[in-house]
Amino acid sequence: MEDIMERVLNKIDARFAEVRYMRIKMNLITVKNGVVNTVASTEEDGFAVRVVNEGIGFGATNDLSKLDEIAERAIKLAKNRKNKVEFSQEKSYEDSWSVEEKKKIENMDMEEKINYLIDVDKRLSAQMKLQMLRDKEIEKIYMNSEGTKIRAKIPRVEYFYMMGVMDNGNFEQSYRQYGISGGYEIFDRWDILSLLPEEEKALKNVVKAKKSPEGTYDLIVGPEVAGIIAHESCGHPSEADRILGREAAQAGESFINPSKIGDKIGSEIVNVVDDPTVPNSFGYYKYDEEGIPARRRYLYKEGKINEFLHNRESAGKLGTKSNGAARSSWWNREPIVRMSTTFFEPGDYSKEELFEDVKEGIYMKSFTEWNIDDIRYNQKYVGREAYLIKNGEIVEPVRRPVLEITTPGFYGRIDAIAKDLEFFGGTCGKGDPMQGVDVWMGGPHIRLRGIKLR
Repeated sequence: MEDIMERVLNKIDARFAEVRYMRIKMNLITVKNGVVNTVASTEEDGFAVRVVNEGIGFGATNDLSKLDEIAERAIKLAKNRKNKVEFSQEKSYEDSWSVEEKKKIENMDMEEKINYLIDVDKRLSAQMKLQMLRDKEIEKIYMNSEGTKIRAKIPRVEYFYMMGVMDNGNFEQSYRQYGISGGYEIFDRWDILSLLPEEEKALKNVVKAKKSPEGTYDLIVGPEVAGIIAHESCGHPSEADRILGREAAQAGESFINPSKIGDKIGSEIVNVVDDPTVPNSFGYYKYDEEGIPARRRYLYKEGKINEFLHNRESAGKLGTKSNGAARSSWWNREPIVRMSTTFFEPGDYSKEELFEDVKEGIYMKSFTEWNIDDIRYNQKYVGREAYLIKNGEIVEPVRRPVLEITTPGFYGRIDAIAKDLEFFGGTCGKGDPMQGVDVWMGGPHIRLRGIKLR
């Protein structure tokens, strides 16, 4: 395989060229209300060629006999551009890396997986129950004309659930996604068999609760809420292709522009990072899809806009270096700027200390709905599991507190961040054609003062 890729690469006369190979083996099971709905196994592979001259040309095929033809097409596309594309100059690397599996995917047969999901279902009494279990074994080879050669093997397991309960005409639903780069140790990490009955119990309490009070309160958000906020109001607006307008037609723009580096965005205790190197994170990688080493990126640092997420195209345009944020969801998709694990860094407080200093407030532990505008500035979050706080104590559950706020409004009201840290899985969509990539998002418990809720 590598010989074939190298032969194609050596035939391309261009400013820059790369050839990628990806092979994906995937298994999928869905169980709805105790009934197995889907059992599927797939395997596919393919090649992608990208060429940079005046412009960028891209082509992909799963037919080995057409690889030369695809390369020629990419060469022609790269010539058809009036304004020359900038591409950052980077070092070359040769490496092989893989993710360890404590409980290997290949050792879990389909029947064992199905029985696990059925066991989970039997422990729940919710009126609506849906589970999805998917595992993937990904093999990648990357080569470029600068001498980089990267080989990677990445196992990933993903678990998703949704449940709904009704009481006296009220309906509440809960959904959550868990994922790791690794094997079936995912169930040990989160103990799904115990976690879902606890989630169902909380949901049944919430569906009976009174509507959350409206007004100005102190607010404590849990790691799940912190994670979606970090992802949506920090990660996305920090993507350099969105900032430069390349994503405008597909996913929107950003309230951030290149001149805002160093501008204040919130409290000085706020640090939001995106880090592909968090061990076993769902979007873990050692090198990105352009062969650039992954590293932690401080997007907001000490309350200021600090750096953007870059691939080589956006880095070249802004006169900097790539920080390893190029990702591709499949063999036939171009690498574009993406997040991996985006989260608030932990602070100095214990979780208990956050509550102790709240006279009257709301604890939004999880969310049932979120919305954000296409520049990632105005946003709305609706609580799922939420509680009233009085004199430092959780008093009772409340239904659906609503937070509507701007991005700097949220970050500027943060006055305390706990030491705890929790992550949740997600599938982040972006691009045209659409690319859904595996990500983690999360954070610790966070306290905000004087927040208007409705």
